[in-house]
Amino acid sequence: MAAIVRFNLLTKPQIVAALPASLHVQRFQSTQAPPPGTPPPQTKTKFGPLADEDRIFTNLYGRHDWRLKGALKRGDWYKTKEIVLKGADWIVNEIKTSGLRGRGGAGFPSGMKWSFMNKPGDGRPKAWHLQDREIMRHDPHKLVEGCLIARRAMGAQAAYIYIRGEFYNEEPALRSEISAHPPAVRLSDADAPWAQLPTLIVRVSTSFQHATGHAEPPSWSDWKKACGTGYDFDVFMHRGAGAYICGEETALIESLEGKQGKPRLKPPFPADVGVFGCPTTVTNVETVAVAPTICRRGGVWFASFGRTRNSGTKLFNISGHVNRPCTVEEEMSIPLKELIERHCGGVTGGWDNLLGVIPGGSSTPIIPKNVCDDVIMDFDGLIAAQTSLGTAAIIVMDKSTDVIKAIARLISFYKHESCGQCTPCREGIGWMNKIMTRFVKGDAQPAEIDMLWEISKQIEGHTICALGDGAAWPVQGLIRHFRPEIEKRMQLHAKRASN
Repeated sequence: MAAIVRFNLLTKPQIVAALPASLHVQRFQSTQAPPPGTPPPQTKTKFGPLADEDRIFTNLYGRHDWRLKGALKRGDWYKTKEIVLKGADWIVNEIKTSGLRGRGGAGFPSGMKWSFMNKPGDGRPKAWHLQDREIMRHDPHKLVEGCLIARRAMGAQAAYIYIRGEFYNEEPALRSEISAHPPAVRLSDADAPWAQLPTLIVRVSTSFQHATGHAEPPSWSDWKKACGTGYDFDVFMHRGAGAYICGEETALIESLEGKQGKPRLKPPFPADVGVFGCPTTVTNVETVAVAPTICRRGGVWFASFGRTRNSGTKLFNISGHVNRPCTVEEEMSIPLKELIERHCGGVTGGWDNLLGVIPGGSSTPIIPKNVCDDVIMDFDGLIAAQTSLGTAAIIVMDKSTDVIKAIARLISFYKHESCGQCTPCREGIGWMNKIMTRFVKGDAQPAEIDMLWEISKQIEGHTICALGDGAAWPVQGLIRHFRPEIEKRMQLHAKRASN
């Protein structure tokens, strides 16, 4: 005999009633407060321009005194001791609430990244690294103060400020200000004239930063209580030799340890095994420099700028064919067109003379004018446009630009800067460079365009670090948006050759 089974469709209230009472609140209570560190929802629909009172970097152009006295007048080092004493959990939650994402290109949530280091100790010291020019030159105290706050958040014992070899003017400015004695928070007169070494060791001690370079320093117990808080903290300033690959976090660590700047295989990740085997966080200068202002004004204030998941303000460096190239702090999610016209006086020859824009530095795909008309400058907006925010180094090209030659020049740069460790990068970028050199002249066949695309796809995602991706994306952007221009040049070359 067949059994007849009857299924009854239950309504949601019936399902809730059938569940144990202990699960009702956990699963169906819509009024439950979000966990600590959750950014508030964004209610604005228009973003930018940024009001002057909301700017974090108030000396971006160096019009005011960048030394300690001027920094104190602008509000740096204000109640820093109170911020540090609030503890690591409070600082990390404020950074999480702010929605701050890494300003170095990848856009990883900073609060989450910092929390990886803030865990029960295993006996090993922790360290972290910084890799921006205008901040170090004109607002160095933003960075120095940010180092101290980030140190407390991560529970680190040392910070390494890694400066590019080309930054000749920034190193002395930063070194002198790290050595300054902020009187507003000074608690000790400890001082010692130690010998100078190639790598400057900077001790944040008893509320001031003491520059040292002694191979056998006196007992560190003589310099405790950074900002009077009872925590030891060392700051090392290290200048690289200029290799582009050392911007990659593990290559930077290798360089810092005195080895060749070549990326490491991951895992282990730096958060577990970093510089000298210690847990390490590598973060961008701008990311650290905004932390003190976020802690003073609140994560909710910072999250009020930009779209959800794209919070805060950002430094945009705009160069190329604009009337006034500049570096400017603006609200995230501002339209690209408004950013260029408001701060740069527009494109040379007018907006209609625009050919394309590289929106996030040389490694991000170029976008043509029709995309630039409406694109917004944040992480998600540019991903939707098949490009990336990157470092927000905007390169504007008008119609006088030979776009094929411009991209070929970028590929030549990446060929030169490849460390040669990965075969797809070492060989593939060399192939792309040869093909692009012929594309500039038009000395190629249309089928080679698809071949170049395939080579770029075989490089992308098949290397230890992202330098291979950064070399592949400009080529992909060129083919995606300017393929007719490449084909036209081939036709002209073939016509000249036949004559």
